[in-house]
Amino acid sequence: MLTDTDKEFLSLTATVTAGYQLFFFLIAAVFQFDKLTDLAGSTNFVIIALLTLVKKGSWHLRQVVLTAMIVIWSTRLALYLFFRILRWGEDKRYDRMRHNVGNLAVFFIFQGLWVWTVTLPVTVVNASDKDPSIQAEDIIGWIMWFVGTIVEILADKDKFSFKNSPESKGKWCEIGLWKYSRHPNYFGDILLTWGYFVASLPIIEGAEWLVLIGPVFLTLLLLFVSGLTILEKSGDKKFGNVEAYRVYKKRTSPLIPLPRSIYGNLPYWFKAVFLFEFPIYNRYLNRN
Repeated sequence: MLTDTDKEFLSLTATVTAGYQLFFFLIAAVFQFDKLTDLAGSTNFVIIALLTLVKKGSWHLRQVVLTAMIVIWSTRLALYLFFRILRWGEDKRYDRMRHNVGNLAVFFIFQGLWVWTVTLPVTVVNASDKDPSIQAEDIIGWIMWFVGTIVEILADKDKFSFKNSPESKGKWCEIGLWKYSRHPNYFGDILLTWGYFVASLPIIEGAEWLVLIGPVFLTLLLLFVSGLTILEKSGDKKFGNVEAYRVYKKRTSPLIPLPRSIYGNLPYWFKAVFLFEFPIYNRYLNRN
């Protein structure tokens, strides 16, 4: 059963997240201005993490570390996304939403759910009175977060450099980590989010296992809704008739970074079952 403090903190974070996303939705809808859209998501994490830490005021080491993990990751992401949109001028992902209030509303609803669910581990940990000694789960979770964050940073750096290179026009990105994964940034994001969950395990019990919703929701979102599905479709439409691109897809893991010499020789059933190479990622490739 959730404690009264758990319920209070969960209600508070849900209310703050809903209000914060509504505010930026109105800006985007009224002024058709999408330069703050990603910023609205990434900065929301900072607000939730710091709000719950300060409100509880117990400042246990586990609470401080988890809060710091959220703040460091989301601040870095906010700065990167804001700089990127200023550099590129506009984000083509929002073309279908910019003049459609309904699509825009759906986007902000999902963005709010993303923020609220991913921060569930830190919300429950910060709400807790329990303070057991640091355990193996804490260390493993912290390592997962660190590795995932580094992977995401390197992937973003490689992609940004590629996009700003004149030689990249009309090509797909396969430099740096993108040689080993078609979406290494999403792999890093999923890994670090599961790190939050693992690091909360010494605290959670009973109904508090609802924090599992966070990494599960993000994983499903990126695999089947807003991440890989959309980008694979876009890439296949652009390059599906190029033989080199078809070879690239066949030899490069969709998510988990692996050497091409290994991934390219694995049977398809193994890729589908263990490495997330689902048929939906090749629907438009097969049409071409």
